[in-house]
Formats: sequence, structure tokens, C-alpha cells
Amino acid sequence: MSGDGGGATADVLRALHRRRAADDPLVLPGPWDAVSARAFEEAGFPALATPSAGIAAALGYEDGATPAAEMFAAVARIARSVSVPVTADLEGGYGLPPAELVERVRESGAVGVNLEDSEPVGGLKDPEAHAAWLAEVRAAAGPGLFVNARVDVYIRRTTDGTVPRDAAVHRARLYAEAGVDCVYPIAAPPADLPALRAALGDLPVNALSVPGGLSFTELGLLGATRVTFGDGLLVRATADLTALAARLRAGAVLTS
Repeated sequence: MSGDGGGATADVLRALHRRRAADDPLVLPGPWDAVSARAFEEAGFPALATPSAGIAAALGYEDGATPAAEMFAAVARIARSVSVPVTADLEGGYGLPPAELVERVRESGAVGVNLEDSEPVGGLKDPEAHAAWLAEVRAAAGPGLFVNARVDVYIRRTTDGTVPRDAAVHRARLYAEAGVDCVYPIAAPPADLPALRAALGDLPVNALSVPGGLSFTELGLLGATRVTFGDGLLVRATADLTALAARLRAGAVLTS
């Protein structure tokens, strides 16, 4: 099944996050192109979440170095290839004013966006200023865009000595007050998820699935409403492709 997004809307995506059992978080695979997007849709996933690092790799760029125009074009190809809602990781928004960012997301066909609070050079943005910017994004988008606010304190440590969990809770609360739909404390230790869940009430919390980590059910029971993978699925697919290439180079004949 494929299409131009059909009935995929922000409200459909929002509804997928609501009233979920604790042991049944929403699992959103991360496609990096149209082929992977269709594969995930055909497997039965109800929505998809593009990873900026995965798309960067697929386009031949280092993570964080993809030109905005190429990222939006890649997201558009993915969104129009499937019928389920697509939410797009657009890093820090590429310096675009909120209204222009929202318009370009809409033009791409995505109904959600993931926005991080890291500076392009690697530091963390001021949380109050970033919350104000997120509020502008929300005002420009209205309810027509699902906004996931990434909290990067676990991968870009604060310089003021704040315990990462406390900093994550502080930032998450500010972003929640700004009107975001979900908060994503990327790489948060599972032990910190209950505190984040408690601090945010009913607001959805996004957790990162990592190889060898907890199961989806375990992450859900700790407080995760949804689970994403970053570029992890592309990394796995690349490993499989590398192994296949080695077999072909060694003279193996494909049997299927």
C-alpha cells in the first residue's frame, strides 16, 4: 500500500499516542527512503518517524550536515510513498522562522516534526529561549502538526553541573508548557523514565530503543508512550547489506 498520505493527519498521529496500555507503547520505525518506508508500512506499523541521521547517511552526508532542501525532499519522498502518518526529524529546524518551518513541513506531507534543543556546534540551547521558540512553532502550526520536542541533556551534557535527570525534567516541563505534543529525552537511562513520566503527567514520552536494550514492553512499563530507533534500523540494514555484498564478492549464488 502506498499513497500521498491519504487520511494521515496530525490528529490521527496524536490519537495513536492516547489511551495506550502501559505495556503497549507506540512503536515508530525510522525509514530513510521510500523503499524502507513501504516495507515498514506493509509490516503493519501505523505511523513512521524519519531519523535525520539515517536520511543523512542515505544521502551521503554526515549526521547534521544535510542541507535543509535535501532533508525536506527526502521527507517528501517518504511521506508520499505511504498512507500512514509520517513525523519528520528536522534536527534544530535549520534556522528557519517558525512559520516558514511549519509551511515547509506541511509541503513535505509530514504531519509531525521532531525538533532538538542542541546547537549546531554541539552545545545545548538555552531552555527558556528554546521553549519560547517551540511556542512560536505551535502557534504557527495550530493543531495541524504533532510536535515532538527532543531533550538532549543525555548526549550534550550541561556545563552547570546539573544532574542530567534534573536538567531533563526542567527542560521537558518548559517544552510541555510551550504546547508540544510529546517530549523525547533521547538516550535517557531507563531508570530515569519514571521520573520523567511523573513530571509530565499525561504528556507522551518518547524513548529510544537501542540494540541489546529493554524490550518495548519494558520501556512502556517504565513510562515510555512511544519508542523510536534513531538511525538504528538503517545501521542494522547496512550490516545485513554488507554481509550480502561480501557473500556475492566471494562468489555466492543467491537462492531467493
